[in-house]
Amino acid sequence: MRQGWRWYGPDAYVSLDDVRQAGATDIVSALHQVPIGEAWTREAVAERKHLVEATPPGRTPLVWSCVESIPIPDAVKRRGRAAKAEIEAWIASLEAVADCDIATICYNFMPVVDWTRTDIDHPLPTGATAMAFDQDRFAAFDLHVLERPGAAADYSDEDRRRARATFDAMSEGEVADITRTIASALPGSTSEPMTIPGFRDKLDQYREIDAARLRRHLVEFLEAVTPAAEARGVTLTLHPDDPPRPLFGLPRIASTGDDYAALFDAVPSRANGMCFCTGSLGVRPDNDLPAIARRFAERIGFVHLRATKRTGDGRSFHESDHLGGDVDMVAVLRELVAADRTRPPGRSILFRPDHGHRMLDDLDKTVSPGYPAIGRLKGLAELRGILYALGAPPD
Repeated sequence: MRQGWRWYGPDAYVSLDDVRQAGATDIVSALHQVPIGEAWTREAVAERKHLVEATPPGRTPLVWSCVESIPIPDAVKRRGRAAKAEIEAWIASLEAVADCDIATICYNFMPVVDWTRTDIDHPLPTGATAMAFDQDRFAAFDLHVLERPGAAADYSDEDRRRARATFDAMSEGEVADITRTIASALPGSTSEPMTIPGFRDKLDQYREIDAARLRRHLVEFLEAVTPAAEARGVTLTLHPDDPPRPLFGLPRIASTGDDYAALFDAVPSRANGMCFCTGSLGVRPDNDLPAIARRFAERIGFVHLRATKRTGDGRSFHESDHLGGDVDMVAVLRELVAADRTRPPGRSILFRPDHGHRMLDDLDKTVSPGYPAIGRLKGLAELRGILYALGAPPD
């Protein structure tokens, strides 16, 4: 297996030398400066690839081997194949990536909001901080800040009581913080920042779209793009919903093993793959992660390894240590190692540590939420240790 590292580009506080020191060999990156829906150019991709791979004398080489992500415009999620111009632009971006010999593209199909948290610096007993999703705070935002029409029907009487009490205890600063965290798009997100009125308008555009229709639009998108991907040897890997359940009355269609099975049945192209994210899928107690890894071993094109810890009634959670929480990381890696051993040389599974804790010197720095250097370095070291113990040291 190959050790990856998400890198936000030349303006990120984490440098390429930091990545080398962490022990990673493969860069996972994207052209975040390009507006959503605008086609990437070969020149822009080649410039980023040169920046990553032009190894200074005496330094360990790095390779840009995975794009995360080429954002899928909202129009595609709402209209499917009818969003022809947006799909054509996405294919042009895919082709630019393939022309630069990058063979894996990660993407998601979450409508309106991408990965969602209510807190980006939840305090831990160690003094470090982690990102967290608190169900009561989320409900308070949905019901009393966003004031989503019809939202009350999605919550029980007890949920609404707790949400009201939570909202009443919030200061103006706390309301502003949670609004910024949920509506303003976290780093690496493939959704656009929104004001509260804009958020409501966007939700209104989805009022006729249920899970079946959203899934149909994803299938139509894949039917349009997988021929281009397959012709160029590119694997498209769908990231799970995060968290893996409906939010804001919106459907989610990549939350379980059966969701992925339905997608693979509908679009059997070998270019149609899975990003196996243990943290996202692990939030649901009914997701058996080792079994999912075993079931889709041939479809897994990219792996995010992190663990989450469910709290309260199970709907709240926070990012735990990579070897802690509710994810049996040893069992997961055992399955992934078995799958990796069946692959030909040069096609080993790429994984990366995900969503590390903010700790040590990073507590005094401005860091991308979920992507501090030290917490991810710690996670990667722990994951590497499991691989050595399984007799499968990383490539």
